[in-house]
Amino acid sequence: MVGTALRPWRWTMRERRDFLRGLVFISPWLIGFVAFLAYPIGASLYYSFTDYDILGKAVNWVGFDNYRRLLYGDEYIGKVLFNTLYFVAYGVPSGLVTAFALAVLLNSNLRFRSLFRTLFYVPAVVPAVASTMVWLWIYNVQYGVINAALRALSLPAIPFLSSQQLVKPSLIVIHCWASGGSMVIFLAALQDVPRSLYDAAIVDGAGWWKRFWHVTIPMISPVILYNLLMGVIGSLQTFARIYVLTGGGPNYASYFYNLFLYENAFSYFKLGLASAQAWILFVVIMLLTLVMLRTSGRWVYYAGGR
Repeated sequence: MVGTALRPWRWTMRERRDFLRGLVFISPWLIGFVAFLAYPIGASLYYSFTDYDILGKAVNWVGFDNYRRLLYGDEYIGKVLFNTLYFVAYGVPSGLVTAFALAVLLNSNLRFRSLFRTLFYVPAVVPAVASTMVWLWIYNVQYGVINAALRALSLPAIPFLSSQQLVKPSLIVIHCWASGGSMVIFLAALQDVPRSLYDAAIVDGAGWWKRFWHVTIPMISPVILYNLLMGVIGSLQTFARIYVLTGGGPNYASYFYNLFLYENAFSYFKLGLASAQAWILFVVIMLLTLVMLRTSGRWVYYAGGR
């Protein structure tokens, strides 16, 4: 009614009771969220501005010193950034191409197709440490299967993990081998492309390549973007295989960012410095994700509109 003052909204007794009951029901999740997610995130942000080594009781506020040290003063940061960016620049495209090629192959009328799909997907579900131990044996110079075959052919052995020039390409090969998860996503996207589009292209006289380039690629471009995002994020955080295979060697040739962070935190107990590293990595991942999402409108096609 015009001229009537608006009364403040108040909960009824039943609404208040239902709200409290809802809080009780979701309290396990709330407690877990605060204890295992919200508090660690807030604590790491606070510790990134301190000199905290976990062994000492004092937490000294140092401001942005940890960030300045990482960006300008650390002797290893140049090697770490180069190795990590090298892995992202070469590993992510190689993994995408491998996964996509396997998906295209397994989407065709291939004999024993189900068996091959299973075999190519197995590396994605095997624990990383277990599969890495297998590759440690495969790459071994003395008794590895590859070098044993080379010696049988009177060819020199290849130092996959002990050569500064070969260690990163060798790690990228393992990364491509473990791209079964992306392969399955690509395969699902390929099977979702409408057959009517291919039929229309055939009627227009389009060959295999034109159908692939003008129909397949645009229709699965959202999936390409998704796998690209996941590949970049995963490659920037790669750790387990590097830790098991090389430990950062030889001569820091495979010393990646997450391994650098791990050693600062759990080998040297510099939790303040490691927290700053974690937040720098978070900002880098967030910025790269935003850039890829903002530029995706130029090449990603959404059939239902955006």
